[in-house]
Amino acid sequence: MITYLLVFLAGATPGFEVLVAVPLGILRGMSLATAIAVGFAGNALTIVLEILIFHRLKKWWESKKKTAVTSSKRTARAEKIWKRYGIPGLALLGPVLIGSHLAAFLALALGSSKSQTTIWLLLSLAIWSIVFGTLTVLGVDAFFWTRQKIG
Repeated sequence: MITYLLVFLAGATPGFEVLVAVPLGILRGMSLATAIAVGFAGNALTIVLEILIFHRLKKWWESKKKTAVTSSKRTARAEKIWKRYGIPGLALLGPVLIGSHLAAFLALALGSSKSQTTIWLLLSLAIWSIVFGTLTVLGVDAFFWTRQKIG
């Protein structure tokens, strides 16, 4: 039971999301389908909640617009993806490049509708859950570059 909770919470946590949650579940002994479902559910829940409360956040943000806005590298990368590929590109590339939570927020902030954002991000999360779950079952270390020596 604790494994299910850990995988769900990892999926719900920005920065971990399905990219870490699904392999974690598999490595902790869950079946591929179960790890995908639980990791996806955790990530999807927080994305849907974020989309549902976005308009309140947007109103608050607009009231605070008087302060200077600084742009981060992640935000600039998301805007570049948005301009080139729109909501499908941001939703499909967002989870691996900037994170699904930031991708959802930026898609809405850049003008995508709640329904488009929800559909595309949930589709993207499903795809990435299956990809990373399958790679884990096949024994592929998708994060090998983090341990490689440079030089």
